[in-house]
Amino acid sequence: MKANVITICDALRTSSKQGLDTCDAETLLLHTLQAHHKGRAWLRAHSSDILEPEEAYAYNLACVRRRNGEPVAYITGRREFYGLNLMVDARVLDPRPDTETLVDWALEVLTGLHAPKVADLGTGSGAIALAIQHQRPDALVIATDASADALAVAETNAKRLNLPVRFALGPWLVPIATEPNSANHLQLIVSNPPYIANSDPHLTALHHEPRQALTSGSDGLDDIKHIVKNAPAHLRTGGWLLLEHGYDQASAVQDLLRAEGFDSIQTRQDLAGLDRCTGGSILKPLTNKRSQTFASSAHKG
Repeated sequence: MKANVITICDALRTSSKQGLDTCDAETLLLHTLQAHHKGRAWLRAHSSDILEPEEAYAYNLACVRRRNGEPVAYITGRREFYGLNLMVDARVLDPRPDTETLVDWALEVLTGLHAPKVADLGTGSGAIALAIQHQRPDALVIATDASADALAVAETNAKRLNLPVRFALGPWLVPIATEPNSANHLQLIVSNPPYIANSDPHLTALHHEPRQALTSGSDGLDDIKHIVKNAPAHLRTGGWLLLEHGYDQASAVQDLLRAEGFDSIQTRQDLAGLDRCTGGSILKPLTNKRSQTFASSAHKG
């Protein structure tokens, strides 16, 4: 065998020696070979297959990008979320598997409701809104984002998946507040807003993702505070607000919900057993209060 001949096994062995995670390496190789639909077992069954020189070169470049911290989803342009194949890129946050916890809870809240009205705030790639719409075809789902770039990604995903989510440009509830009869009409508001403190040292590792989709003030709670304050004006009696947050923010978010009159306040854990989502229901909607519509540059990417 010629020295420059590289097999699938050789390529994966080399990337492993260079410190690349096995799962990441296999995903990137499947992408390079345009065989993502075949799965990792296919790679093992074809471990002796020889890569074309251009394939080996493309795979090496992908591995370099990953070692430099770029999310696999940005390199492949794909991310599976709640059974949906989403297109993602650097315009939006890379959807995390832990966010599926929020979708699980949302679907639980919607059980038994006919044609429920749902809002996803800061939709980014559209992951949460599209997952809910896919599982509940009868739901009327609106998704907002302050970033036109993010909405372009979300709308593309909706068209590809043929899911009728309605999208609106603007921060949080602002696009909804300006619509006729917007008061007290939603049965569920969900959001995975920015919740990292501006000075958090972990941001260095996330430099490939849009900063405005990650950070929210000195304690990471600025956007959550805004959403909690304005959500009651748009929720029906018994309507729910569900929020994703940092692992150490559950108590603070519970206090915020309690201060705005929410009841049945709960926190759910993510796949690692960490506090990840907190929510509550509203018993007495605020019929005389409209959501504030001050401009906000923060959005969920």
